[in-house]
Amino acid sequence: MNHPLPGVPLVESPFFRRLVDDPALPPSVRTVARSLATQGYALIEFPDPAFSGKAEAVKAALGGRFDFDAWRTSGHRDGVSLRVRDAWRFNQEVRDIAANPAILTLLGQLYGRRARPFQTLNFPVGTQQHVHSDTVHFHSSPERFMCGVWVAMEDVDEHNGPLMYYPGSHRWTVYGNEHLGLCSADREDLPTQALYEPMWRALVEEHGVQPQTFHAKKGQALIWAANLLHGGAPQLDAMRTRWSQVTHYFFEDCAYYVPMMSDPFFGSIAFRDLTDIATGEPMSHRYAGRALPEKFLEDSVPPNMRWMADFDAALYLAANPDVAAAGMGAMEHYWLHGRREGRKLRP
Repeated sequence: MNHPLPGVPLVESPFFRRLVDDPALPPSVRTVARSLATQGYALIEFPDPAFSGKAEAVKAALGGRFDFDAWRTSGHRDGVSLRVRDAWRFNQEVRDIAANPAILTLLGQLYGRRARPFQTLNFPVGTQQHVHSDTVHFHSSPERFMCGVWVAMEDVDEHNGPLMYYPGSHRWTVYGNEHLGLCSADREDLPTQALYEPMWRALVEEHGVQPQTFHAKKGQALIWAANLLHGGAPQLDAMRTRWSQVTHYFFEDCAYYVPMMSDPFFGSIAFRDLTDIATGEPMSHRYAGRALPEKFLEDSVPPNMRWMADFDAALYLAANPDVAAAGMGAMEHYWLHGRREGRKLRP
């Protein structure tokens, strides 16, 4: 069936009821689509019979990167989130989970475009993250062509930091800097989601929506829509682990950028430099089937981000082994901490 609005994901479309009845969609896909469209999330069993073994291999490979004693002593209390970002670059099992063919096919059916995995996050404990929308961190034009898939690598209950989300919040307006009266291009530092957190709390209160938590069994997964408010519930038992993997997906024929670092009508757009995990190919920025001009991409770089052109993540981690040991992304660390701390960019 033809989509009257091809620039809107099927599960976000005002024509969803008509589109979801397309006989080309298998009944199981329609069930997932209806949940994602109405609630903003859908629960599935991860479609890989070898998942349990791969999860154990990931835990064994990444476990030595974390200082669990320090986290249990103070990090847990302070809300520190342990993670390894983009382990797909060096770990085959993480890559296999991110690029699972059945997941890519399912997401393509749900969104109407080919899914492109671009980031992985592996967590050994609960994130205890403030509720947030991913649209401030990763967004697309056309909007909402982004989703996340979280999969449990062990059982999760109320004691070891379950995922938390607000059903239906994905249907709310996508808010950016212009709605908050912010201009990130004027800042000497780089903005963080903390600027948006009061708004999210106010929206939850205004809508009167109550959170739900996902008490997952190992191998269960949750797909969530781009604008769904979600976070991590407190981890009540600091002695336990809560291994999981998040993969973020964009979709083809879009432009990909960071809204909280962008002010498009001020001439400043923080486009993302991404690799498709499934193919290893660069993800080009496109608009209505056309590649964005290179000069436009170059001229749009925000003034406070131009240092990134010469940033070398490997050299930064070599110069700062404590960052490498913590498992934090090099560029992410430099954005949030390294510049203020006067960290070296090279050994």
